[in-house]
Amino acid sequence: MTAATPTSQAPIHVIGAGLAGTEAAWQIAQAGMTVILHEMRPERRSPAHHTEHFAELVCSNSFGAMATDRAAGLLHEELRQLGSVVIGQADEHSVPAGGALAVDRAVFSQRLTETLTSHPLIELRREEVHSIPNDAVVVLTTGPLTSPDLAEDLQRFTGQDYCSFFDAASPIIVGESIDKEIAFMASRYDRGEAAYLNCPMDKEQYLAFYEALCAAEQAELKDFEIESAKFFEGCLPIEEQARRGIETMRYGPLKPVGLFDARHGDFKAPENQSKRPYAVVQLRQEDKAGQLWNMVGFQTNLKWGEQKRVFQMIPGLENAEFVRMGVMHRNTFINAPELLDATLQFRRRESLFAAGQLVGTEGYTAAAAGGWLAGTNAARFVQGKPLVTMPATMMSGALFDFISSASPKHFQPMPPNFGIIPTLDKKVRNKRERYGVYRDRALADLTHWKDTALISQVVLA
Repeated sequence: MTAATPTSQAPIHVIGAGLAGTEAAWQIAQAGMTVILHEMRPERRSPAHHTEHFAELVCSNSFGAMATDRAAGLLHEELRQLGSVVIGQADEHSVPAGGALAVDRAVFSQRLTETLTSHPLIELRREEVHSIPNDAVVVLTTGPLTSPDLAEDLQRFTGQDYCSFFDAASPIIVGESIDKEIAFMASRYDRGEAAYLNCPMDKEQYLAFYEALCAAEQAELKDFEIESAKFFEGCLPIEEQARRGIETMRYGPLKPVGLFDARHGDFKAPENQSKRPYAVVQLRQEDKAGQLWNMVGFQTNLKWGEQKRVFQMIPGLENAEFVRMGVMHRNTFINAPELLDATLQFRRRESLFAAGQLVGTEGYTAAAAGGWLAGTNAARFVQGKPLVTMPATMMSGALFDFISSASPKHFQPMPPNFGIIPTLDKKVRNKRERYGVYRDRALADLTHWKDTALISQVVLA
């Protein structure tokens, strides 16, 4: 490891000391660049946070599975090898949690705060930032609870009508887990290229699904989310639609009109009229390779266990593997595919970077990974070095490739999962073995990438 040499450059500003901001500031400082880290707490309190410490874990204290043949575990390992301060502290302050990496959250946040504030190149400013600094290199890591003034300034900068404020998202399913003997590809009225996977229901199946959905248990919202839970008519939770009447879903997202399985023959033929489905659940392709599928119109606030139980009643989804469950909560994120490159640099302003949940990645480790990349590239930008993108075969690289290239029209936040990683040249049927091969390829490519991109961990002398 080499020692970083401090420079006399203008400071890089990191706004927000969550997981992404903490990681970004550390990587910038470790590269020898001076950093001003802005954190509005405790001057302005967040509805979700309880302390003024950096990287406070608001929900769970778990970073997910530790095993490297799991998506979260692979991302942990990639960050370990890249010198992540967040994962380093998580490892140091871990607590027993079976196969998961869980931490003593109070000690974890306190030690990260102490580590960063003692770094000679990091200046902490406890203040609210109301607008993006125009005359500096900036990394935005303000998360889903970005303060109103800054969110409004970001909205003006992007030129978008809004910064993708949503209160609901649909589940996402791994394509390989969908039963293609039941689900069929078709577009409504057979118009254009078939773009949806369709899961057909007969009347008996629909009524059983309807009753289970109406009776399923919902998740409780936090106090600060209740106001955001007022339903938008165009984004109603699927369980709310069901409660409005037994036929509501069949005239909404489960509308069967114009959808027919071509494997039955000509849909116009009289003898095939009885084969028309009573209701249809549609799945829309989520990624470029078609490895992930979004349940169209299935925004939901059901508990995760209830989602799996009820949604696996849908024909073709009996063995569905969910990479993201449906959620409903206050969330602020930019439409990253329209705005960011895979370097996490804004296309419209080369001195502005962003990371964390603000850019549409989900989960603690994903936030740290984004902070690592945005911080590294902000430092390289100031140093006049080429910016780096991570190989898409790495879990981190796949995440940032996804958020920069997904369909802007349907973009929603994405957690780490193997469904976004490029497929293998040789198919491996056993899922655990396949994920192990993904891991081996990712870590081998990480080693090669570090060597060829001249990425090395540095320690301030």
